[in-house]
Amino acid sequence: MEDKIQYHTVQINGLNIFYREAGAPGSPVVLLLHGFPTSSHMYRQLIPALADQYHVIAPDYPGFGYSSAPDHDQFRYSFEHFSQLIEELLAQLNIQTFYMYLMDYGAPVGFRIASRHPERIRGLIIQNGNAYDEGLEEFWNRIKAYWEDPANPDKREALRWLTSIEATKWQYTHGLDDASLISPDTYTLDQALLDRPGNQEIQLDLFLDYGSNPPLYPAWQQYFRNAQPPTLIVWGQGDHIFPENGAHPYQRDLPHAELHLLKGAGHFALESHGPEIVQYIRAFLERQ
Repeated sequence: MEDKIQYHTVQINGLNIFYREAGAPGSPVVLLLHGFPTSSHMYRQLIPALADQYHVIAPDYPGFGYSSAPDHDQFRYSFEHFSQLIEELLAQLNIQTFYMYLMDYGAPVGFRIASRHPERIRGLIIQNGNAYDEGLEEFWNRIKAYWEDPANPDKREALRWLTSIEATKWQYTHGLDDASLISPDTYTLDQALLDRPGNQEIQLDLFLDYGSNPPLYPAWQQYFRNAQPPTLIVWGQGDHIFPENGAHPYQRDLPHAELHLLKGAGHFALESHGPEIVQYIRAFLERQ
């Protein structure tokens, strides 16, 4: 039964926080932090693939998946806030040390936790998640324009297309050699949750708050240099959002990091290259 996924909801600071869990308590913990516009659903196949040896936890941030999504006027949607809520979840589950799988939004959430508590991090698995200026290329130009002029409603409206079904499907299929490997369940579920009343405003707030991350890159890089956490990097080479140029700089600060560029994979590399990524993860964890 321990490799079967269980679905839980806990109360944290008045919010319902949903998470998926599998594996035996007491086994090494692997915390899976998701990206935009998805949720812990992106890890539905990875969780059972690791649960025979590891205790796997995959939460949904507020505004995503099955966690609470309070109105953006009543709740501060920020990566700092998300990181604090994840720490509260770990405290409730009595989890002290853990590995982290960080993808997309999961990177700024997880690196905040790691830089605050380096002693708790057993290792990092980074998949298309950024910590270097080199990774913020052409795709980010309109988002950067919003950071520079947040009071301009036109800059905000220019990003609303990122919450459309066309953009959501594009995130899953762009850069792949074989888009038929992508289940339509992925972008269909994500879009259904994006289309909930008020959710677009939540996401637009987070596009603005992403601007809080680059100023922290030097601190995160200092954490890498000081702590030298064991690190595995698996990167969809066809990703246009976080291109390959964002993967290589990690090895400047983490010279022992293991890097695998996944040819023919895009932003959501787990969907097309899941078995290959599982092999890399299991080999990496077994060496630690």
